[in-house]
Amino acid sequence: MALTAFVPRVHATSFVVIPARLGSTRLPRKMLLSETGKPLVQHTYEAACLATRPEGVIIATDHEEIETAVRAFGGDVRMTSVALASGTDRVAAVARELPEADILVNVQGDEPEISGEAIDRVISMLEEQPDKVMSTLATPMRTRAQIESPSCVKVVFDASGRALYFSRSPIPHAREWRDEYLTSTPATYHLHLGIYAYRRDFLLQLAALPPGRLEQIEKLEQLRVLEAGHSIAVGVIDQATPGIDTLEEYQDFVRRCG
Repeated sequence: MALTAFVPRVHATSFVVIPARLGSTRLPRKMLLSETGKPLVQHTYEAACLATRPEGVIIATDHEEIETAVRAFGGDVRMTSVALASGTDRVAAVARELPEADILVNVQGDEPEISGEAIDRVISMLEEQPDKVMSTLATPMRTRAQIESPSCVKVVFDASGRALYFSRSPIPHAREWRDEYLTSTPATYHLHLGIYAYRRDFLLQLAALPPGRLEQIEKLEQLRVLEAGHSIAVGVIDQATPGIDTLEEYQDFVRRCG
């Protein structure tokens, strides 16, 4: 019997979920910082609402203070357990309540300048590539300091955009360094950006998988997906929007808001 070709859905039902914890080691109570007149999490919510493909944007939190703040500005918020270990677990907790969802997009709460186009891009990548269970983004790296920084996660991918590996180390590792690697087109090095889209069924499976060996070494959760034999689609965009991890970065954001 001939197999029926799979035709991907042109418009999958998708939702953005923004994990927002109150606790933050480097910048305490980061989600509720309000020097702009709005809490940081509201800026991220409003930025995510500019995407055109999602059916809705939901904030997943572990604390009543954030829940109260979100309700005050009219956002959609869901309480999740304080025991959940990661943002992915929080997104999965919301996904269990959304059986109508095909795709869930994980946008970090400290990304107040995330572009709607980036969110739409990771959704469309899964719509167009039925063999991928996740999608994410990357941008070219043009400084050697960034390439060598362990805090900058690098990704390498094949000609079709399928992720081969993520690492805190420089990948590919140049046996003999050449400055042309910083200016090459296409780029030699790519910075991984922390936005993910997941197929709902896979996300629920992922949350139940134990951490992988490589994941535990690199402390990169996305390696769990590769270790389990699944494919992640990587899209390249021109530049990243700045996230907020430190007080200085938050103050820079406040100045940009003017």
